[in-house]
Amino acid sequence: MTQRRALVVRGGWEGHRPVEATDLFIPFLERSGYAVRVEGSTEIYADAAELADTDLIVQCVTMSQITAEQVAGLAAAVVAGTGFTGWHGGIADSFRASSDYLHLVGGQFATHPGVQPCDRGGGEEDNFLPHSITITDLGREHPITAGIEDFDLVTEQYWVLHDDLIEVLATTTHPTRAWHPWHRPVTSPAIWTRNWGAGRIVVTTPGHSLDVLEHASVSTVIERGMVWATRTASAS
Repeated sequence: MTQRRALVVRGGWEGHRPVEATDLFIPFLERSGYAVRVEGSTEIYADAAELADTDLIVQCVTMSQITAEQVAGLAAAVVAGTGFTGWHGGIADSFRASSDYLHLVGGQFATHPGVQPCDRGGGEEDNFLPHSITITDLGREHPITAGIEDFDLVTEQYWVLHDDLIEVLATTTHPTRAWHPWHRPVTSPAIWTRNWGAGRIVVTTPGHSLDVLEHASVSTVIERGMVWATRTASAS
């Protein structure tokens, strides 16, 4: 059996600690039989030959920029069967200026609501709110989230703009609060998959900090998502 190949692409905004965050999951990939290559930029996406031999791409690149050639190479690889996954801003808040990347992933970070203004001290904790991740009916049957119960976090709660070509495995609901301008609760996808050509995409929005990534439910979803997204036999 040919060894599966995983490519970890990391970089962008350092606030999400892309090196330390991806280092949490590389041992899992190696234990699971993947040969892992790590790249510190998206230049590799323009290498069609390299991506053609890659079964899974794990991306952790928040914001940053990507060239048209690079995003085209990434999209072509996914269409041909390469899996694509990541968490939080490393996949859902990447390359804000690229509509082609947004079209590929199917959802984009819009905001993470904050605590009431009188409680803000100027640190990242201003955006940490208690919230629940609720597994959908589909999620209760899906191999990525089956057996995982709804769970609570105190961290950034992503508000995501998305299309309806995603399969939502879990949601999170933003309530109405006196200091926010919306007038009814808004439910956003928190974990989703997307079939794109022969490829599979998995997005997990929790993951702002290492402690969130180490949460048992979050880490399980990410690890299962990497395996599920990996190139299938039908895409080989």
